[in-house]
Amino acid sequence: MFENWLMSAQSDDEPDFVPLFSLEEDEEAKQGEVFPDSLPILPLKNTVLFPGIVTPITIGRDKSIRAVQKAYEDNRFIGVLSQRDVKIESPSSRDLYSIGTIARVLKLLKMPDGSTTAILQGRKRFILEEMVSEDPYMVGRIATLEYIQPKHKLEFRALISSIRDSAKQIIELSPQIPSEAVVMLKNITNDNFLLNFISSNLNIKIEEKQAILEISHLKEKANRILTYMDAELQLLELKDQIEAKVRNDIEKQQRDYFLSQQLKTIQEELGQNPQEDEINALVERASKKKWPKNVLETFQREVNKLRRVNPQIAEYAIGLTYLETLLDLPWQDFTKDNFDLRRVKDVLDKDHYGLTKVKERILEHLAVLKLKGDMKAPILCLVGPPGVGKTSLGQSIGKALKRKYVRMSLGGLHDEAEIRGHRKTYIGAMPGRIIQSLKKCKTGNPVFILDEIDKVGKDFRGDPSSALLEVLDPEQNTTFYDNYLELEYDLSKVLFIATANSLSTIQPALLDRMEVIEIAGYSLEEKIEIAKRHLIPEQRKEHGLKPPQVKITEKALINIIRHYTAESGVRNLNREIGSVMRSVAKKVAMEEAYEVTVKPEHLHGILGPTKFDAEVYQEQQSPGVAIGLAWTSVGGEILFIESSLNKGNGRLQLTGNLGDVMKESASTALSYIKAHADELAIDPEMFDKNDIHVHVPEGAIPKDGPSAGVTMLTAITSAYTKRPVKPFLAMTGEITLRGKVLPVGGIKEKILAAKRAGLKEVLLCKDNEKHVAEIEAEYIKGLNFNYVDTMGDVLEFALGIQKPVVKKASNGLMKGKKERKAVVV
Repeated sequence: MFENWLMSAQSDDEPDFVPLFSLEEDEEAKQGEVFPDSLPILPLKNTVLFPGIVTPITIGRDKSIRAVQKAYEDNRFIGVLSQRDVKIESPSSRDLYSIGTIARVLKLLKMPDGSTTAILQGRKRFILEEMVSEDPYMVGRIATLEYIQPKHKLEFRALISSIRDSAKQIIELSPQIPSEAVVMLKNITNDNFLLNFISSNLNIKIEEKQAILEISHLKEKANRILTYMDAELQLLELKDQIEAKVRNDIEKQQRDYFLSQQLKTIQEELGQNPQEDEINALVERASKKKWPKNVLETFQREVNKLRRVNPQIAEYAIGLTYLETLLDLPWQDFTKDNFDLRRVKDVLDKDHYGLTKVKERILEHLAVLKLKGDMKAPILCLVGPPGVGKTSLGQSIGKALKRKYVRMSLGGLHDEAEIRGHRKTYIGAMPGRIIQSLKKCKTGNPVFILDEIDKVGKDFRGDPSSALLEVLDPEQNTTFYDNYLELEYDLSKVLFIATANSLSTIQPALLDRMEVIEIAGYSLEEKIEIAKRHLIPEQRKEHGLKPPQVKITEKALINIIRHYTAESGVRNLNREIGSVMRSVAKKVAMEEAYEVTVKPEHLHGILGPTKFDAEVYQEQQSPGVAIGLAWTSVGGEILFIESSLNKGNGRLQLTGNLGDVMKESASTALSYIKAHADELAIDPEMFDKNDIHVHVPEGAIPKDGPSAGVTMLTAITSAYTKRPVKPFLAMTGEITLRGKVLPVGGIKEKILAAKRAGLKEVLLCKDNEKHVAEIEAEYIKGLNFNYVDTMGDVLEFALGIQKPVVKKASNGLMKGKKERKAVVV
């Protein structure tokens, strides 16, 4: 409000800055004052003239000058109307509001710059009834308007009092309004003039001022004005609060600075210096620290630099944090290894059942350390399906060696700085997570688990797997460089153990630096032993039960493993055993009668209906059906491959959600059969007159890989020859157009799947015999293994067909390194 205090109204061009002053109440339109019916009309831009207000108007338009001069020469009365659109230079009657103010031309001045200024005095409101003429100036017929007095005088006086109070507050909160305005408000005793005076000075739009001018009811007019004043008062109060807060913040900063300077002066007078004491404490710690010479030199250089830095600036805190990080790192602090190899073996066996390869590798490393006294730690990578104990094995290794255990999850890591750290010049900089973990464990030779290394991401912030190349290279990690330290750190004594579910997503260069140890899924027998030795006792303890209160039979365990879990590890098995324990714990707590020994028949009531039904072999199989073996992420499975002949033109149809490699195996098998049709006693015309359809059940599950080749060959040959496949036989192996059978992977899981399904014979490539030898004999008891080299051997054993004669490749062609592959379903 009152931003117009020093600004004059304008009719045309730029405003003139002339004092805006008011009339005394007795100078308003006097009772009985007569005004002509027709008056010259003066259009106004950017303002509205209210009765009782005197304002200077700068006139620039020719019509307006003629109208003012005519009024000044006659009776000095002129009608003032505001323009609807200020951009219109030559307004007509349509461009003007119909209600305005009759003004008296008090003075007509010729300014030094040639312009004309008129001092106008608002007298009374009028309404334009008709525009009589527009040339040479506007003349209109008018009718005066009277105000309607309020019925409730007391309520109206209260409104006027509120308006006076609000106006006073606005003046006090507005530094640009002179304090004399409060005195002027007090001297205004006429309520109508007070409303007009405040309306004229409100900081609102022209349209809103015009709306106030047009209101005839004084009470309504007062309410409208009070609404605008309240809005402006709120805005000014908020603005004042913001400015006060800013002032307080600045004053607080200045106060803190002065106090800190005074405190510093007082401490110097008393011979105290907390910053110097802090630095001296760091130097004293450094004198007892064992670390390399270059690190000591860096520390001393940074200390000298810190002494010269003002403690009030940010660089002081950065330098102090850096020195503390150097002191906290275990540069040459190592824990003593446990060289009692028998005890280490006992600890590993106690914590984990099976996993023989990993345990042997750890014992070999310790044996060399014991004999040699110094050796670079190996970089191991444990690869296997979820839940087989890769991460917990690292913890067990740390306990067996009496080393500290550190785990760093790499899953979803995208930023290279997480490995190498940020340069300390950045705000909030810190070392990488490798250095942070060593700082936390306070030893330079922990067992360091890099969990889920196959799930490291890569984006615009860098490639963390490339940063890990230096960490996991025994030839390079003696001089690991962290961006924050800006020093080389020796990681060669750290025993890094990485874990992964798959090798396919690990960068080849990174994979080459690690010693890969594959951890296969557990067999049924291994799961039973793990449950008996670890899972049941742990779950019983977690649920507050004692051994006499609950027992689970071996048959019940087998039932849980086969029908309630489908996994290579034991994570879900542990959950199901936990469910059994909760059920028993509830009955014990409620003192209900229950069966202490959990048997297979109790499982339905505890765990609900079975979740998985294993594929079981049926003895009667029609021609065209063969059984393959597949590897999945949760263990091995048997795979039925069905084929049938239909009338057609020799088309091969493949269904069952097969991948490209599996489709190629079917095409290879069919090409081989066609090439050896005579030896297989198949009429060649059958290939032209029949379509062959090969289907692998469970079409919702994607299937791919080369190991179904021998099964495809057997099933298609069986369909053409009408010979059934030998009963209780499963097979796996890759085939070639030359008639060779190549080795495949996942042998342990596949063989265990065959045994679970009740099969008695397994057909494998001769080169897979060494993989069978690695499986515990008790797990494959009752299975007969048959090893083949050629596809003819497969057909002879599976279908009883005399094997075709395969011509040897001349000059050693087609010989080469056999690549091991696996079927992934």
